[in-house]
Amino acid sequence: MFHLFKGLPSCFPPARLTLLWFSPAGRRAHVVSGHVRCRRALHRLHPGTTLAPQTTAGTFQFEPRYLLHRPPWRSQVHTSPPLGALPTPLLWMVLKPVQKLMAMILGRSLRKWWVALPDNRRNLFRQWAWQRRWRLSAAAGVAAAIVALLLLTHLDESPVTGRTRLLVFTRENYMELAAITSTAYMEEFAELMLPESDARHQVVQQVVQHLAQRNSDLAEMSDVTWSVHVVQSPNINAFVLPNGKVFMFTGMLEAVADVHQLTIVLGHEMAHALLGHAAEQASLSHVVDLLSVILLTAIWAVCPRDSLALLGQWAQDKLTQLMFNRPYSRKLEAEADQVGLQLAAKACADVRAGPVFWQQMEIRDQLSGEPSLPEWLSTHPSHRNRVAQLDLLVPQALEVRETCVCPALPSTDPRAVFSKSVHRLLEDAKARERANVTVTPSHGPAAGAAAAALLAQTQPAPSAREPASADSVSADDCITAA
Repeated sequence: MFHLFKGLPSCFPPARLTLLWFSPAGRRAHVVSGHVRCRRALHRLHPGTTLAPQTTAGTFQFEPRYLLHRPPWRSQVHTSPPLGALPTPLLWMVLKPVQKLMAMILGRSLRKWWVALPDNRRNLFRQWAWQRRWRLSAAAGVAAAIVALLLLTHLDESPVTGRTRLLVFTRENYMELAAITSTAYMEEFAELMLPESDARHQVVQQVVQHLAQRNSDLAEMSDVTWSVHVVQSPNINAFVLPNGKVFMFTGMLEAVADVHQLTIVLGHEMAHALLGHAAEQASLSHVVDLLSVILLTAIWAVCPRDSLALLGQWAQDKLTQLMFNRPYSRKLEAEADQVGLQLAAKACADVRAGPVFWQQMEIRDQLSGEPSLPEWLSTHPSHRNRVAQLDLLVPQALEVRETCVCPALPSTDPRAVFSKSVHRLLEDAKARERANVTVTPSHGPAAGAAAAALLAQTQPAPSAREPASADSVSADDCITAA
């Protein structure tokens, strides 16, 4: 019996195996039982399998009704469902403050240790470091090479533009985080959500579906289930999560002049999700933070006082933002403008309305008196630079639109209409100043009248308001521009 069960694998839980001993004449002699600790061993044996072919008196054979007998207490054991691990980006955001705190403690401890050393010990340490300077330099070079190799192995190609980028977090990681984030937003805006029967919700839903249908040739677009949520809020904002959750604020719906501008805005936000900009920006922040930990430790180790170390840490954070995070964010916004304009062009929108929208936003900010940050301090390009960039991209977007069998655009360019409107408003303002005409309260504030005039005069011709029907053309008719 010992040799019979010794060769079976050992694992949990145990089970009882009953074997029958048959004599050479075929008569049943007796029953042999024993515990087997792995059920996988039974898959290798079948009824009629010889377990001890070296014996001459008889063989061990299975009888199916005697195979397994599980102890009754096993069926009463219930296990709780396994706990899901936190998404990697979320886990990193949680550990990021702890990492900085540990760097501060380590640097401060090194400083205290160095100050407490007597002068002779300091000189001995300096001599030791100088004598081994080449070894230490080689070790630092090897560490730098390993870091560079790790970064090279995480290079990826952008799905639409083909740009090489660094991705530490995968798309699957950010899909898990997006699910958590979307749940949090749904709870935050639960009382502000417009019903699906609302006309504003239906307009946004139709535009999103139209964009998705006309760009279904992109795998990143067709693999995502897009859902729309319109929030009752005066904020001029809209965003799309990587899992396809579209959040549109009613303030943005009031800011756009027509469906073409709305299509361009939604195309920009959906481009962020298609290109995986959230994972890309988090990857850069992850690498920069890891390198900043070394610098932060050095700051707390070198600065003679904690106050100076705190000042150095503040300067390091600001320099990191100004030199890495914000310029990279502006770069991603410019790329989303480019790809979003192509998505809108394939949806047969009038792409010439893109620069007009950002001109309207610039004038709206000026009339409202809101202070604007310089571009180098902002995470987004300035309105003026966006207008200039979109003007350069409009000819290419018009070529993409022509390949999609879209209806012809009206000869009147919305950009020309907007320029004439602004010029007329400026002339009227100068005329009122010369005549010393005071606006009466019945006409409302000057800012509101100017904004209303701008929005009214930038409406395109009725023939160009609606994009082509999704049933008239298909995504196969479009050629995606590189």
